[in-house]
Amino acid sequence: MPAQKLKVAVTRRLPEPVETRLAELFDVTLCDSDAPLPREELAQRMASVDVLVPTLGDRIDAGLLSGAGERLKLIANYGAGVDHIDVETARTRGIAVSNTPGVLTDDTADMTMALILGVSRRLKEGVALMQSGDWEGWSPMALMGNRLGGKRLGILGMGRIGQAVAKRAQAFGMSVHYHNRRRLRPETEEEIGARWWDSLDQMLARVDILSVNAPHTPATFHLLNARRLKLMKPTAFVVNTSRGEVIDENALTRALRNGELAGAALDVFEHGASVNPRLRDLPNVLLLPHMGSATIEGRLEMGEKVLINIKTFADGHRPPDLVVPSML
Repeated sequence: MPAQKLKVAVTRRLPEPVETRLAELFDVTLCDSDAPLPREELAQRMASVDVLVPTLGDRIDAGLLSGAGERLKLIANYGAGVDHIDVETARTRGIAVSNTPGVLTDDTADMTMALILGVSRRLKEGVALMQSGDWEGWSPMALMGNRLGGKRLGILGMGRIGQAVAKRAQAFGMSVHYHNRRRLRPETEEEIGARWWDSLDQMLARVDILSVNAPHTPATFHLLNARRLKLMKPTAFVVNTSRGEVIDENALTRALRNGELAGAALDVFEHGASVNPRLRDLPNVLLLPHMGSATIEGRLEMGEKVLINIKTFADGHRPPDLVVPSML
């Protein structure tokens, strides 16, 4: 008699090949909607399955975990970041948490460079001019931006994505600087041409562009606050493709409105989809709807990692991408 399949619940629509494979391997409940599940429905699914596959938009807090019952044993997150999951509470309740690290490194680094180019070369203003129909032809003084070659790029957070950004910036002729809680090995610094700053404050005062590539943790919440933003040059740009909570968004908005920064390019926001409306009104701010990792290849590879994590767990082994609190 064949072994009973694990019961799995997915909280959002996933790429069709991923859903098909889940259905082949497990007793899966899929989602027809691409919108987040209401909290009550999410709680019901958690209480009736062995494995939950949530996404960034699902906040799995202590309250939901306490009502999950005894059946739920794995939260196989579809995504690398797990700050929306109370990993410590899950662990104490005997629920393992896995994620999908590594597969989105190049996609996010590519988007970081796109935003750096976009905000420094004023692409938003150029697109708006063309769409308005008001463009009257080339002018030597129109929409002058900033050359990337020779500029100092500061990278806050030098993990996989930060290092991938550094390599790309090197190709553009930029001078790479970084601040990280741990210094890279000398051979890695040499390979990516990066200079380490022990003091974030000192680095901020010297860079022309800051790329935020740090995860959201209690230690990084509002790491870029009003005081630190004031340390930056008025000609500097801020780019964020990691987590919105790392920047005090109100302080950033004030600095931009007061001319204390030259511009910003943001793919993530402190309050999720509730974007500060004052940011939208600024011509020197380029905003994207959290699409840094949105490639077909990346989404399929995320699904492959979820499948491997669940299948390994089903076979009685430790998921290869198990998250433990000490990692956070």
